[in-house]
Parts: sequence; C-alpha cells; structure tokens
Amino acid sequence: MARFKTAQPNHSLRKIAVVVATAVSGMSVYAQAADQPKEETITVTAAPVSQESAWGPAPTIAAKRSATATKTDTPIEKTPQSVSVITRQEMDTRQPTTVKDAMAYTPSVFSTRGSSSTYDVVSIRGFTAPTTVNTNQYLDGMKLQGNNYSEVSMDPYFLERVEVMRGPTSVLYGNSNPGGIVSMVSKRPTTEPLREIQFKMGTDNLWQTGFDFSDAIDDAGVWSYRLTGLGRSQDTQQEMAKSTRYAIAPSFSWRPDDKTDFTFLSNFQSDPDAGYYGWLPREGTVVPYVDANGNSHKLPTDFNEGEKDNKMQRRQQMVGYNFSHAFNDTFTVRQNLRYDQVKTLYKAVYGFGYDGAGKINRNYVRSDEALNAFTVDTQLQSNFATGDVDHTLLTGVDYSRMRNDVDALYGSASPLDMSNPQYGNANVNVNFPYAVLNRMEQTGLYAQDQIEWDKWVLTLGGRYDYAKTSTLTRSSNALAEKNDQQFTWRGGLNYLFDNGISPYFSYSESFEPTSGSTKEGTPFDPSRGKQYEAGVKYVPNDRPVVLTAALYELTKNKNLTADPNDPTGLYSVQSGEIRSRGVELEAKAALNENINLTAAYSYTDAEYTEDTIFKGKRPAEVPRNQASLWTDYTFYDTVLSGLTFGAGVRYTGSTVSYYKNDTSTGKKNESFNVGSYTVADAMVKYDLARFGLPGSSVAVNVNNLFDREYVSSCYSEYACYWGAERQVVATATFRF
Repeated sequence: MARFKTAQPNHSLRKIAVVVATAVSGMSVYAQAADQPKEETITVTAAPVSQESAWGPAPTIAAKRSATATKTDTPIEKTPQSVSVITRQEMDTRQPTTVKDAMAYTPSVFSTRGSSSTYDVVSIRGFTAPTTVNTNQYLDGMKLQGNNYSEVSMDPYFLERVEVMRGPTSVLYGNSNPGGIVSMVSKRPTTEPLREIQFKMGTDNLWQTGFDFSDAIDDAGVWSYRLTGLGRSQDTQQEMAKSTRYAIAPSFSWRPDDKTDFTFLSNFQSDPDAGYYGWLPREGTVVPYVDANGNSHKLPTDFNEGEKDNKMQRRQQMVGYNFSHAFNDTFTVRQNLRYDQVKTLYKAVYGFGYDGAGKINRNYVRSDEALNAFTVDTQLQSNFATGDVDHTLLTGVDYSRMRNDVDALYGSASPLDMSNPQYGNANVNVNFPYAVLNRMEQTGLYAQDQIEWDKWVLTLGGRYDYAKTSTLTRSSNALAEKNDQQFTWRGGLNYLFDNGISPYFSYSESFEPTSGSTKEGTPFDPSRGKQYEAGVKYVPNDRPVVLTAALYELTKNKNLTADPNDPTGLYSVQSGEIRSRGVELEAKAALNENINLTAAYSYTDAEYTEDTIFKGKRPAEVPRNQASLWTDYTFYDTVLSGLTFGAGVRYTGSTVSYYKNDTSTGKKNESFNVGSYTVADAMVKYDLARFGLPGSSVAVNVNNLFDREYVSSCYSEYACYWGAERQVVATATFRF
C-alpha cells in the first residue's frame, strides 16, 4: 500500500496524457464526479511503476532514456551527443500551444518567426533548414517530409514527448540539417483506463476542447486503443487573421506477448485557418518609421501588412505503424512505416520592404499544393557478447519518397500606408506563374554498434545514401534531375562513473542536398556538416536528475555564396563555409516531491568563415546567448495542499540581420542589430482530488507575464517579426 495526498505527483503510468483543450461545456462531467464523497486524503494502492521506455512516458520531467540519437532504447548517459527531452509532464505544466513553444526552455533552440504559429520554424546551433519552411522534424523515428509551403504541423496535445538532438544526424537519418533535429513521439495506447476531457479559454478569443481516451479492449490486454482529438479556434495576434484546428488521432496496439508489439498510428488534421504568416520591415519594428508629416512611429504589435482575404490553410493525413518483434534475447526486428498527405493553400498579399515614405511595398503569392510522402525504416537489432565486450548492433535500411505538385502564381500588389492602412484595394498584378512537380527519393543503408566494455561505451556508425531530386516545370516540360551519393559516419566514446557522471567525446557528419546550379548550369553538390563535441552528463540512478554540459565545433561547407564573377547577383557558387562553436548547459530535475526545475544556457559563436560577401560576419537570426529557468512548487500536507505555482524566465541575446538591397538608402548587405529581450512566464494550478475528482485540475498559464514588446528577429531588412504578446490561458482538465 502507498498513501498519496490530495495533489499527487504525476509519476504513474495512468497520468500520461493531459494538454490542451477548451470550450465552455462539459460541466456535466464535473457534476457527476462531484457526487462522490470528498476527502482530504486519498488512500490508494500504488501500481508498480514500469521501466521508462524511449518511446513512452517518463515518470518525471527528467527523462533518462531516448532513441533519437541511436534508434535504440538508450540511456541518456550512454549517448555520445546532446539530447534534450521535453516530457508529457513538462508540457502539461506549461501548456504549450505549438511544438516550438514546447522547446522554449531548451538550449541552442531559437524560434525564428516570432508570434507566428503557422510552422514550427526553429534554428538549432545556429542552423536553419534552407527551404521555405523548416524540414528538420521527425515523428516516431521518421522524417516529416516538407517542400515549398507544405509542411506537417503537429499539435503538442497528441505527443508523448518532444526531443531535440543537436548536431549532425545523417548517420541514422540521411539528408538532414547539420544543426540537429526535432524528434517527436506520438501518444500510444495504454492498457490502463484513461478518460480525459479538457477545456481551454484565453487571450485572443481562444476556445479549445480536447479529449483523450485509452484502454485495453480485451481482458488480457492483447488489444488496446487510444483516441485523442481536439478542436480549437483563436484570433491571431495580428488583426484580420485566425487560427482554427480540428484533429483526431486513432491508434490501436496488438501485443500478443511480451516480444511482439504492433501499433497502428494515424493523425487527421484540418487547419482551415493556419494563422498569420507574414513579416514587417525593419522600419516600424526595430526602429521607428517616418510618416509623410515627418513624425516617427512604431507599428503596433498586432499590425497586419496583408489583406483580410489572405488565406493559409492546410489539411494533413498520416497513417502508419510501428512494429517490433524479439525472436529471442539476441535478435529484434523493427519496422516503422508511414504515409503522409498534405494539401496546402497559401494565398496572400505580404510585405516586402519599406519604401522610404511611410509605406510598405507588397507582393502577392497564391500557391496550391498537394504533397504525398512515404517512409519506411526496417531495422535489425542484435544483442550479443564477444568475450567481455557487449554489443548492441543495429543494421537497417530506410526508404523515403516525396512528391509535391505546386501550382503557384507570384506577382506584385499596391503599397500599404503604415499610418493609415487602407485594406481591400491591393491591385494584384500576377507576373510570374510557377507550376512545378517536385520529387525526392532517398534510400539509406546504415549500421551502428554500441560497444560496452567495463565502464566504456563506444558508439560507431556509418551510412550510405542514394538521394535523387527532380523538378518538372509544367510550362516548358523541362525536367531537372540530380543524383547524390553520400557516406557519413559517427564515432563517440563515453565513460560511465559509478556516481552517474559520464564524460564523452564524439565526431559526427551530415549532408544536405542543395537545389539549383551554377551560372554554367552545373548542379550543386550537397553541403556537408562536420562536428566535434565533448561534454559530460550526470544521470544518477537513484534520483530524477539529468544534468548535461557540452562544447562543440560544427562546420558546414559547400555553402552557397554569391558568384563574384556575376554582376547580376542571380547566381551562386559553392565556396561558402559557416562555423558554429558553442557551449550548452542544461538541467532537468525533480528536486523533491514538491519542486521541479528546468534550467538552460547556451552560447553560440557562429560565423561565415568563407563567403564572397559575409566573410567574418555572424549569420542572421543567431543569438550568441540564450538562458532560461523554470521552477514549479506543489504544496502537500498543508492548507494549500493541491496547489502548484510555477514561474519561468527566458532571455534571448541580440541578433543581427542584413540589408539585401535597400534602394531607398543605397545599403546592400550591410548589417543591423536586433535587440535582446527577456520575458517571464507563470502558472498556477489546483488539483481537484479533494473535491472527489482525482487526476482533474484547473490551471491558469501566462506567457510573457509583463507583456514585453520586442522584435524576436529579422530575416532581412524587409522581414522582421514581433514577439508574442502576453497570453493568458485557463485550462480545466477532468479525469473520470
């Protein structure tokens, strides 16, 4: 028997799903449960806490296992690269609306588009994927393929954990961004009953409701299911734009014995309004603009430079499975498979720079896209020993393909007066039709051996990739194809002290296909990433604590830079190089039954070491310093029993950006600074167990508590982003 107080810490397997949802109905659930007798103390029989799995819930905010860096269920202290894990419990506490918000307290992760929630665009260690949207996201071990404006956007409510692996990852995943990847794990069926309904309401007319149900279907627990869904409607920070979402995720598991697990996973999501996806010029955000009367002004943080009929809508469907079977103690086969379909319509008038006379120049785009992607990854894990040396040998082959049919129109639109905007007369002029069929296909063969001898862990891996990309231009029926073959490898060494300290050193590589060609028509080679990393991890066996520190040097070569022999500025050469050096510190700890703590600091020294224009300069949107601290305290055994208070602070250092071509000032490729900022967050939560509703709670979360006005970053002088204003969200979660 174990005796738990009214506000029980969320350490059991039953408490693995709580997150986001909102509406005003559902009080019948409360009324039904309120008829139960109320008690100050609840006595229950504690179910045994199962061992943490890299693909399942963690008992505290300090997850100790991950599969992101190795594709095997590996303890954090045996992983030779930096990995951060945002657990379900941490997301339940801070209630993030987006995946990028979930990573707000993670070192070396920087959100590059401010308050916009259309995509989860982040840079890691100073590198962002070089496409319209970010493509460094993975779900259940497989890449979420993106192209042009088509990209999957996962809602945190459907996730068990969000993990960030920093540094090159091509040894296991093929073509990828050198800075790292964001790896998400879906909620899975449980064999214990889970019944949850959640409601949210808040700033910007937020209304959301969600549900999460799971249980065994038969008495033996061979079959189980999970059904998670939500509906949300909210005005965006910017005027005239909305964000609406409807999503449901059915999943089923078949576990006939302890050696076999087949889990069907699906997610169907419709975003009729995917939010604001625009930007504002430097004048009016970073510095004031001057109106026609010579007066200086800043644009309001809710200013929309587009039009009322701007539309960003997305519909995504994903169907697949995760399968594993252990033949015996030596051999285990796993296969992950998924089919994705994303349909996107982006129709917008958007800003494209300051005209020098109090107006914003504007352009027009309409892109109708249909993306289909298929991914399958088959692995064989072999556990064996050679003498005193233990091996975890992983061999595998993965295959992926992507097809995106793009029917787009580009053009110009009339400028917008910043002091007295008159919407509705954009005068769109289409001057560039763009109808293409983009394809990508990749096959990778990989092998990895995790070798343990005494207290040493040596990780060695290599991979060979065959990648093919092509673009068919509909108007001319011209086909441009490119084939790449790349070998990448990684080596890492850990030493495990008995007290939980594990120093390590590693070398890793990545490659990333580069679209386009030189002035002479020669296709570009893939860019290459190489990293050296050394660090130390502290993961004690008897305490829920994970402390990590890392030093790294990461270089990306064959980077595109302006062709010095091309006066038009239209062509590039591949002689560029970017180097990023840094320090990262992170702590996640359940200090005792009352206190949780998350702390992070990162220093990123990024520089163009070779470039025909920017040599010696810092890349845009890369803060040198980032720091964050979050702590929450739960009361027990007092009159305040069941009450939790939490508070956090996030600091982002200054960044730079560059004028591309400002005709009004004559500046070109000159830099300007975007100031640093600090924002505070807070939460209060009350457990409803003493009212006869164990597992239920009400909470209020406040982001940007003091409503700090700040510019999060600028991609260029024409593309700056206001940070998110203060957001207040009330959440009611009912378990029954």
